[in-house]
Amino acid sequence: MRRPIARALTVPLAALVAAAVLPLASPVHASADEGVIGGSAVKTSDHPWVVALGSRDRFGGTRSGQFCGGVLIARSTVVTAAHCMSQEVLGVPRNRVSDLKVIAGRTDLGTTEGAEIPLRNEWINPAYDARTNSGDVAVLTLATPLPAGDVITMAEEGDPAYKAGTKATVYGWGDTSGAGQYPDTLRAAPVHVLADSECEQAYPGNEDGTYVPKTMLCAGEPEGGKDACQGDSGGPLVAEGRLVGLVSWGSGCGRPRSPGVYTRVSDVVKVIQQHG
Repeated sequence: MRRPIARALTVPLAALVAAAVLPLASPVHASADEGVIGGSAVKTSDHPWVVALGSRDRFGGTRSGQFCGGVLIARSTVVTAAHCMSQEVLGVPRNRVSDLKVIAGRTDLGTTEGAEIPLRNEWINPAYDARTNSGDVAVLTLATPLPAGDVITMAEEGDPAYKAGTKATVYGWGDTSGAGQYPDTLRAAPVHVLADSECEQAYPGNEDGTYVPKTMLCAGEPEGGKDACQGDSGGPLVAEGRLVGLVSWGSGCGRPRSPGVYTRVSDVVKVIQQHG
């Protein structure tokens, strides 16, 4: 079985434009003024817990070097996808990327608004399986804390926000078309949390990937058209005002019967709290 590729941008950009099961990170060059598939423009001032990960050294100065998303879950703690820290995405081992920053309060990545904050520490989930993307989470500790009011609450196990049919929203600066069109501004798309049975039917273990209910959550629309895409990896899926998922992987972007797959926050909330 082909391993599902996460939704992060990888180096070089040309490798990102294949419409297959891809990681959702972001490109060296950008175009268009849109974001996630089927999304609309939003502001970080209204959603301050949405942050970007950037490295100009690896992804160029365009769009602040953005390649993945992240979520502020404590004043000095950001969660993202484990695969965003991988050599596959960064192009070199993580220890060779000296300028990795968390970008907060910057709706338009072409500006200097907000802040670029270096990391004090990082933790990659040792249970992360790069073959299946199970356990796809990393915890980044910021060198400088952000305001307490910018933090979002994580939904723990049993939270009704995980119930199938719940309205949710995915946020990011990623590809808006599935064909390599990257925005400067933050976008958000409305989706619905789907039942595990629907997710297992979409990803039963064939070449499109394997859905693991314990560690994953999927969301989308039956007809497609609304989804995360390349460049959105590590960004938030929010339902009822709480963080339920982190953008992880999917088959293409916005395809019918191919919903986006997310790291299930309830599965990793305890280890996140231990390492935050």
